[in-house]
Amino acid sequence: MGGYPVLKGASYVLAVVPDMVLKNGTTQTTEKIVNPDSEYLKELPKHLRSYEDAVSYLPNQIYIGNEKPEVLRGIEFPFFNTKWENAKRDGKYGQIMPQDEFYGLMQICDVFELVYLEKNFAASVKEKLAAQDLLTEEQLALLDRNESTEEDIKALVENEHSEGLYDGGKLVGAVKRAHDVDVNLSAHTMLENIVAKASSVLALIELVKKAGVNPEDVDYVIDCCEEACGDMNQRGGGNFAKAAAEVAGFTNATGSDVRGFCAGPAHAIVHAAALVQCGAFKNVVVTAGGCTAKLGMNAKDHVKKGVPVLEDCVAGFSVLISANDGVNPVIRTDIVGRHTIGTGAAPQNVISSLVTAPLEAAGLKILDIDKYSPEMQNPDITKPAGAGDVPEANYKMIAALGVKKGELQRTEIASFVKDHGMVGWAPTQGHIPSGVPYMGPLRDEILAGETKRAMIIGKGSLFLGRMTNLFDGISFVVETNDGSGADEGQAVDEKQIKSMIGQAMREFAKGLLEE
Repeated sequence: MGGYPVLKGASYVLAVVPDMVLKNGTTQTTEKIVNPDSEYLKELPKHLRSYEDAVSYLPNQIYIGNEKPEVLRGIEFPFFNTKWENAKRDGKYGQIMPQDEFYGLMQICDVFELVYLEKNFAASVKEKLAAQDLLTEEQLALLDRNESTEEDIKALVENEHSEGLYDGGKLVGAVKRAHDVDVNLSAHTMLENIVAKASSVLALIELVKKAGVNPEDVDYVIDCCEEACGDMNQRGGGNFAKAAAEVAGFTNATGSDVRGFCAGPAHAIVHAAALVQCGAFKNVVVTAGGCTAKLGMNAKDHVKKGVPVLEDCVAGFSVLISANDGVNPVIRTDIVGRHTIGTGAAPQNVISSLVTAPLEAAGLKILDIDKYSPEMQNPDITKPAGAGDVPEANYKMIAALGVKKGELQRTEIASFVKDHGMVGWAPTQGHIPSGVPYMGPLRDEILAGETKRAMIIGKGSLFLGRMTNLFDGISFVVETNDGSGADEGQAVDEKQIKSMIGQAMREFAKGLLEE
C-alpha cells in the first residue's frame, strides 16, 4: 500500500433548531422583507417538527450512525411518514442535540462575550449539558456568567442591533454585534459564524468520544465549512479550524481553512491525505460546522405540498486522517479525480473528469468501485422541491458513461444504481452531503470486509460567489488496507538513526582509506 494515509475515524452531529428556521434561514428572512404578510410565513410554523420527531427521523439516525444507509431502501417513500422506533439521541458517530443545549454550546464557544442568555434559561441548559459528559467543568462554568433578565435580552434585540435566540417562540438569548459599523462583524454574521463554530466543536468532541481520538495527538486541523470570518479589512481571513480546535481541546494542533463551496470537504480531505503522506503531519482532522442560512431553504415547496420542514437541523462532521497503520482503510492519493478549468460544465464532462478519468489512469473500471458517494442529499427534501433524487441522478450518469465505454449494458443501469449506489440521507447543508457522510459507514464496511473499494465525490457550484462561472469537483478512492504500507518509520527511534548514520560514516571513511 506504499504508505498511503488511512481513514481512522469519523463523527457526525446534528442540532435541531426549529426556531432558527423561522428567524435565520434566508428563505424566511428574505420573505419577511419582500412579502412580510405572506401566507407562507403564516403557515410555516405549523410545519415545524418537534425535537422528538427529528430524532425519530430515519435519515437523521443514519447520519449519526445508529442505522446503516442500506436500511433506507426498505422504507416506503416519503421517509418522514415512518417514525423509527429504535431512535436515540446518541449514535455511533455522534449525536442529535436539542436547540436549548445548542444555544448553551454557542455561548461556551463564544470567546468575545457576544452571546447572552436569559439567566434562568442558562441555568437549565447548564444542567442538561452537564449530564452529557461533553464539556469540562471550566467550560460549563461559563454559563454561570449570565445575569440577563428577559427585559435585558429584549433591549439588546430592540435597541442594540442584536440577533435574538428563540426557543419555542420565546426570546431566551441574543447575539450582539462585535463592531458598531463593520458589517462583517454584525450580529447577523457573528450568529452565523458562532453557529458554524459550535457545530464544528460538537463534531470534534464527538470524534474524540466515539472514535477514540486523543486530541493531543492531532497535529493539524482543516475546516471546510461554507462560512467566512474576518473584519472589514479581511472579510474571509479565518481561522475556523483553530477556533473550533481550541474549544475542543486539540492543544497541540495548528490548522487553517479550505473553501470550495460543496466540494470543500473533498478538497480538504485530499489536502489532509497529502499532508500526512508527505510526512508533514501524522494526524490531520478535517472538520466543518453547519449553516443557519440554509435552514428551511426549500420550506416554501415543503409547506405548499404539506411536507414537514425537514431542513431544521444544523449539521457538522469531523474526519481523522492518519499515517498508515496497516489496518484502517487507505486513501489512494494516486487515484484522484479533478474537474479542471478546461473541463467545462456539461454533466458528461464533469462525471468523466471525476470518475472515469482517474479510474482509467489507475487501470480500473467503473465496476471495480463497490460504492460511489457523490452528493448524498436526502430525496425526502429535494423531491418535493423539484430537484429530484440527486444521488440517483449521479449514479445514472456514472452508469451511462459505463455503457458508453462498453463496461455496462444499457439494461444493467438500474441494477448498477442499486448495487453501487445508495439512497441519500444527508441534510441539504451545501458542503455537508457532498460525499463525506459515507466515510464513517464506509470505514466500518471496509473493516468488516463488506466493501473493498469506494469513491468519494465532491462537486461545487462556484458561480454562486460571482467570481467565475466554472463548475468544480474533486474525487478520491478509499480502499481496504492490505497491511503492506504500515508506517515503519514510526518504529525507528533516535538511537537507531544515529547508529545508521555512524555506520554509514565508518563505511565511507573505510572506502577513502582503501583508495
